[in-house]
Amino acid sequence: MDRNNRKSLEETMIRKISLSAVAVSLFASLAAAAVDFDRGGFDLKAEIDNSAVVIPEPTQDKNAFTDWLFGKKPPAPALAEWTIMVFSSAKNDLEPYLLKDLNEMEMIGSTAKVNIVAEVGRIDGYDSSDGDWKGVRRDLITKDTDKTKMGSKMLQDMGMTDMGDYRNVAAFGKWAKAAYPAKKYMLIISNHGSGWEKGLAKTRVDKGISYDEQSGNHINTPQLGLALKEIGKLDVFGTDACLMQMAEVVYEIKDSVDYIVGSEETEPGDGYTYNTFLGPVIAKPTMTGLELGKQAVNAYADHYDSIDQGHTQSLAKGSSVNKLLTVTNDFAAAMMASGEKALAVSARDASINFAIEENRDLYDFTRRVVEGSANADVKLKGQALMTFITGELVLTNRTRNDKGGYWSGPKEYILAKGMAAYFPGGSLATGYADLAWAKASQWDEFVTWINQP
Repeated sequence: MDRNNRKSLEETMIRKISLSAVAVSLFASLAAAAVDFDRGGFDLKAEIDNSAVVIPEPTQDKNAFTDWLFGKKPPAPALAEWTIMVFSSAKNDLEPYLLKDLNEMEMIGSTAKVNIVAEVGRIDGYDSSDGDWKGVRRDLITKDTDKTKMGSKMLQDMGMTDMGDYRNVAAFGKWAKAAYPAKKYMLIISNHGSGWEKGLAKTRVDKGISYDEQSGNHINTPQLGLALKEIGKLDVFGTDACLMQMAEVVYEIKDSVDYIVGSEETEPGDGYTYNTFLGPVIAKPTMTGLELGKQAVNAYADHYDSIDQGHTQSLAKGSSVNKLLTVTNDFAAAMMASGEKALAVSARDASINFAIEENRDLYDFTRRVVEGSANADVKLKGQALMTFITGELVLTNRTRNDKGGYWSGPKEYILAKGMAAYFPGGSLATGYADLAWAKASQWDEFVTWINQP
């Protein structure tokens, strides 16, 4: 028998066996359902339709039917490379900018290998575009050329939930990971940010991110740590928000994320330019977490370089943050032992600071101390801290000097090396002692020492 005849015979046998199996399965199901074949008058088609037998749909895959017949499970669909989650509270004066961000995302859109999902909230008072819808909703971002309104599919209407509640960030992250599983995950929180501290208000101290004017709440730094812990491991965490790249913040979240993207300084209202950030990710979805983190920094910096606007943006390595505490403690201890308090004060006051004056670049402060110190141990420990910041901790740092304007003078952001810290000119602000950084490090003792008469 030749091969063609043999193959034809095998296919005929499989068809016969398959049809016989279907018949046996079908009539067994009908019998189990107590169909009386002897009573006559029953509608066989209706009985088949009502039976529990599931016959696979016709398919071009020749193996699909026999796989079903013999109980072989089909392969699971391919896992996406990335799921990028954006938690964007437009429930404040940033509404027009955050709506623009969504349309920038739609210029790129999700693919089979990269999911882009967003949770967005709006309230009355700032922007009436795109139907002036209100509340909070979850969207799968799909490609759309209309830059004036959203074309993406709304997946869930969440009502007027509180985007200043860390538990809702956690819920969004967990939902996105379950609904759109991937090999790697990035979470971006887009809104106002204030590092750990935003100064005294009349009734409270504002410190954190994701301000919701409808509820009056925001997510403070310890709560941010709780939210990320609840979500589970992230490859990249980005803050499309002001003033978030500082020791006090990264220490709170270090165990939940591999790479942290943020700005030491305020961000312009426009924030991320999402199309230039996401486009290369779609083109190369196999990017590692390190590569994607660098892409986020570079897309941001390239945009503001192109319009000659001052900026800071950096990428920190989460697993290096524990060592940041160690080398900072060593440096602080050497300084306090040296007694060079006047040098510490002058270095603090001269080092590059940001919109919140108490936020200053840690490297620049240390550099000024090292250059002015007469103590060998201070120089040794200070140099170790500087080397660590620009080597192991901050993997990418992009800055551009600001020319200044009506509200402020020029800023030499080139002096900033990617990680700020809290340098109060007086006593520690309320709530600082609650931070994991304050509890674990000697930094609070150090800044208190600097400020003592």
